[in-house]
Amino acid sequence: MARIRKSILSISLLCALTAGLALPAVAPVAHAATTTTSKNAKTKPAKKATASKTRSAKSKTASTTRHASAKTTKKRAAKPASRKAVAAASIRHASYAPSSAALEDADGNLSLRSSVAFVQDLNSSDVLFAKNEGAVAPIASITKLMTALVVVDAGQPLDEMIEVTTDDIDTHKFTHSRLSVGTRLSRADMLHLALMSSENRAANALGRNYPGGLPAFVQAMNAKAVALGMQDTHYVEPTGLSSENVSSARDLVRLMREGSQRPLIRQYTTDTEYSVEVAGRHQTFRNTNRLVARSDWNIIVSKTGFINEAGRCLVMLANIGGRDMAIVLLDSVGSLTRTADAQRIRQWVQREIGAL
Repeated sequence: MARIRKSILSISLLCALTAGLALPAVAPVAHAATTTTSKNAKTKPAKKATASKTRSAKSKTASTTRHASAKTTKKRAAKPASRKAVAAASIRHASYAPSSAALEDADGNLSLRSSVAFVQDLNSSDVLFAKNEGAVAPIASITKLMTALVVVDAGQPLDEMIEVTTDDIDTHKFTHSRLSVGTRLSRADMLHLALMSSENRAANALGRNYPGGLPAFVQAMNAKAVALGMQDTHYVEPTGLSSENVSSARDLVRLMREGSQRPLIRQYTTDTEYSVEVAGRHQTFRNTNRLVARSDWNIIVSKTGFINEAGRCLVMLANIGGRDMAIVLLDSVGSLTRTADAQRIRQWVQREIGAL
């Protein structure tokens, strides 16, 4: 009996010793699970070592997926930052802070994805927001605002018929046009389509039918820019298809203000749609700026633009909260970015005006 008791005691001591030696082997697993959990806020701490390993593996997989997704996003967003003119410009922020944290970046600035952004209160001339506003960059079809100014101020008959010829075919980017060669429209209709639907053949035909032809027209565009004090602006053709048509945000505000003094430009840039007869068929053209059709926007002048070198561009004069605002967005990535940035600007301005 004494021997049996002694054997049982020896076995108990051996089990206790074995359990004591096994404890350090469990600790690193629990620590690893805790570390993984702290990195991934969505993974809850596991109560058991087996569950820890499983969830830790899932956490690592999710982390790898998010990391790969982040790399893809960075690659897509990297293109605008590589442009020398934009990268070299300084970034300045408005003096007042947004009311909503959702509109701010990590530094408390209005968060916009466009490489160039500029917002000015035209009633007070105060600059509310400026990002790379001094950058001289391609402006794509924003060019057509100057084209319209020259056409309107030339005083040529608006009912005069103009024909689209092979000279109006895009040889810069080989873009498509719904205006086939031989299409005849009035000067007013050509101007309407150039401003509202950004029709390149219409814009080129307008310049070609200017006294002295295209060379004289381009000269008139640059002369008008000088007269308006647009020191960063230069044009080589009337459509915006050339990347040599360049300007800055501040210059484009001057251009929009001048354009807003012409009722025809105000109307044509903000009409939602317009119908003409092309090749014997009734065709409807629509505004390239979808915001003009929204009831929550009061847009006075508008123009969009896009070529690869310029990115997506949008300039507008709009009444926000009872105040006339100039908005310039250049070099946006993605077809919806410029519109989303404009919406954020409107929301931000409305809240700031309400906070005054």
